[in-house]
Amino acid sequence: MKFEALGLADVMRVALEPKPDERGFFARTFCAREFSAQRLPSVPVQCSISYNARRGTVRGLHFQWPPSQEAKLVRCVRGELQEVLVDLRPDSPTYLKTETVVLSDVNRDSVYVPPGVAHGFQTLRDHTEVLYQMSDYFDPELQGEVRWNDARFGIHWPINDIVISQRDAQCAPFDQTAYEGEYARRRGSLPRPSGPA
Repeated sequence: MKFEALGLADVMRVALEPKPDERGFFARTFCAREFSAQRLPSVPVQCSISYNARRGTVRGLHFQWPPSQEAKLVRCVRGELQEVLVDLRPDSPTYLKTETVVLSDVNRDSVYVPPGVAHGFQTLRDHTEVLYQMSDYFDPELQGEVRWNDARFGIHWPINDIVISQRDAQCAPFDQTAYEGEYARRRGSLPRPSGPA
């Protein structure tokens, strides 16, 4: 695997190094040793898949509030999508900046999304499937979201005809003062057990 730092602090593109032969190729998609060497979580505790029937589907932008330490490794295993990331860590040098990356079953890249970075995507083809590996257990009480089309972030979504859940569509606009107050309050709470690092 090859690791490439992207524009947001601690966000990495993870590219495969295929070993081809007459049958096709073989490639490793995860290795605890290689992830540890990059100072990334080395043991996923949950894996999920998202199937999206229609081109233009938007999911997100979702994150987990502190004290969660949920990092994600996101990979498109079928179809194509535009991955969108928003840095919501007030102590990060790239706080409130965004990043977009195209993931597909052709480039086979993954994106490592650190804790505190909101994640979402728009599908660019019908029948797109996304695989997630998470470093911490999902906790619905810590679930947070940022409005997908919030003017504060100026995200360009390539397809205008969108499919989106009611919950995501009705997310409130981002209020930086309220967010930072809630972040500080939650960060000051007692730590909870997390998945292995």
